[in-house]
Amino acid sequence: MKIRLLFFAVLRDIAGRGEEVLDLPDGTRAGDVWQRLRDEHAALRDYTQPPMIAVNESYVRPDELLHDGDELAFIPPVAGG
Repeated sequence: MKIRLLFFAVLRDIAGRGEEVLDLPDGTRAGDVWQRLRDEHAALRDYTQPPMIAVNESYVRPDELLHDGDELAFIPPVAGG
């Protein structure tokens, strides 16, 4: 299955891009994609728990099962002043 992964804020800086299309096996969950990102990017290795997760613009838990054509986003906390 193919999903569209969106990167925001600091995650966009770490990944070096705003989005990518991933080809994933059936049965992949949102938390599995977070683990994959942690494996690929050393700057994320200390983050065992993912930030907020959205699938198709709705917030979900890490155990959310993904489906072909889904749009997945990890939304890091934002600080400001």
